[in-house]
Amino acid sequence: MGAGKTTFAKGVAQALGVQEEVTSPTFTIVSEYAGRLELYHADLYRIGSPEELELLGFDDIISNDGVMVIEWPEKVVRLPPSAIRVTLSICEDETRRITIEGADL
Repeated sequence: MGAGKTTFAKGVAQALGVQEEVTSPTFTIVSEYAGRLELYHADLYRIGSPEELELLGFDDIISNDGVMVIEWPEKVVRLPPSAIRVTLSICEDETRRITIEGADL
């Protein structure tokens, strides 16, 4: 909490040319924004099981063309091989650490 996940999503949206205001999708689970590529912003904090994700049609959403920013991705059973994991963490001195892994970086 408070690591900057939604701020990161806003930066991705800006890079994609999204004109709408990006907000945390905590209660809607997934928000969609139009830009040069579609942006899907998911907050999976309230998801209780992989079955719940399946009922939401998450596999269909994640397989769409576009960019998906997922908050709380550990709730997803499998991510595509092209996934890039960006981890935001708060350090003891209140600075942020950003770690980027995956997709042959």
